[in-house]
Amino acid sequence: MQQLLNGIFLGSIYALFAIGFTLVFGVLDRLNLAHSAVFSASAFVGIELVARFGLSIWVTLPIIFVFGGLLGLVIERVAFRPLKGRHDAHFAGLISSIALGAMFLALLQAGFGPDTRRFPPDAFPQQRLEFAGAVFSVLQLVIVVVAFALMVGLTLMVSRSRLGRGMRAVAENPHAAAVLGVDVDRVTALTFALSTALGGVAGVLFALNVNSAQISMGSSIELKGLAVIIVGGLGSLPGAMLGGLLVGLAEVFAVTYVGSSWRDVIAFGLLFSILLLRPQGIFGARQVREI
Repeated sequence: MQQLLNGIFLGSIYALFAIGFTLVFGVLDRLNLAHSAVFSASAFVGIELVARFGLSIWVTLPIIFVFGGLLGLVIERVAFRPLKGRHDAHFAGLISSIALGAMFLALLQAGFGPDTRRFPPDAFPQQRLEFAGAVFSVLQLVIVVVAFALMVGLTLMVSRSRLGRGMRAVAENPHAAAVLGVDVDRVTALTFALSTALGGVAGVLFALNVNSAQISMGSSIELKGLAVIIVGGLGSLPGAMLGGLLVGLAEVFAVTYVGSSWRDVIAFGLLFSILLLRPQGIFGARQVREI
């Protein structure tokens, strides 16, 4: 039971990162590799707000949500929109996002230095709970609840709201969506903002959970985020949640019963298995569109 809960908690962190990731990659077909830089930057800014300015973590999280959203708008406006008319816009945007993410990390290091940063010990309640003989923290429970709440909320938004209908229209055919009156640039920018806002919150919660933040922390979780959304199914928010849990459980049980050196072998082996048996992912149903 302890390992099962550990896997769920780890998977929920992966899912938090992947839920934001899949909004852009799975819905708009844009691979934003600056997402990991937002993840790292938000963790450092969150620590600064709590440690230096004495803000509560509950005040810090909404601020980070806005901060991450603003970075998303910058990424969309600088790295993707100027390239949208090119025949290789997808690949060019990918390279451009890598460059912009590297610039964010360079600025982050210039501002905060290369050292590991941590939240103050009293930043979040340290109370521990017990369930069926397994012990876990209040923070771990909050991460699971937040991940599930975001998955449900975003699924409803994409399926029922005006913005969600615009996202789906742009995903299917941006030219047809523009003809039908959808402001493609606005929908795309808002999708990027929402995606990176969620990535920023995930960065703060991750740093709280492991009690540390490094400049490169986003890079280590980015590949897992890609694995998660492929396992769950591109464009599927419930799939991102389930994919995160599966990858988290695979890692925890691999470390427990096989060895820590096999963790990534088992986790990415799961990815290959899904690609072979069900290429569209567990919840994936969208067909590849012709360009």
